[in-house]
Amino acid sequence: MTAKASAILKRQLEVRRRLWPEVSTEMTWNRKERTGFVTMPRAMPLILRIMDYLAGKGCPVSSVYFDIWCRTFDESFLQITKADEMATYSGFSGQRAARTWRERISRLEELGFIQIKHGLTKDVQFVLLPNPYHVIAKAYASGNVPVDMWNALIVRCAEIGADDLDDVDEAGEYVDGVQPKLKKRPRKRTSKSTSAQKP
Repeated sequence: MTAKASAILKRQLEVRRRLWPEVSTEMTWNRKERTGFVTMPRAMPLILRIMDYLAGKGCPVSSVYFDIWCRTFDESFLQITKADEMATYSGFSGQRAARTWRERISRLEELGFIQIKHGLTKDVQFVLLPNPYHVIAKAYASGNVPVDMWNALIVRCAEIGADDLDDVDEAGEYVDGVQPKLKKRPRKRTSKSTSAQKP
């Protein structure tokens, strides 16, 4: 922790002590002293709001996305083994719970907020979480994100020091040096005699 961050934390703790003198540190949740936590962008509430807007009315996807995020670690990858449980945690119940969850999963994939790979079954088995800032930037470049939401995201990024949007250009494409380029496979050379033999 930097000296500046340490000073801010100390000041905030002092303000909390004055406002809630009866509350001890043990009565609050501290990630440095507790287990079972996940890291996420400070702009996540705004990110979730934007993805719900992109998903359209009557099809909120943020609760499904948030549950997936909370189950991943720093590798941003998850193997789905408890789809029914995830449907419940996402807020769905009844006979259509699992079906609704799968529909929202598909919508998240369509929007680009997740990438899906299937295993031996037809069910979703592996999920990758790309950087949501990049997904939103591409959606904005396509004209799908309102200017006010985009401006709010830019301001929030500046407030929290997030530079994720610097990774993409105005078209929402990765700038040089960010996305690794796949090496092209060398073409097999064929002899003249072989190439001349056409059916």
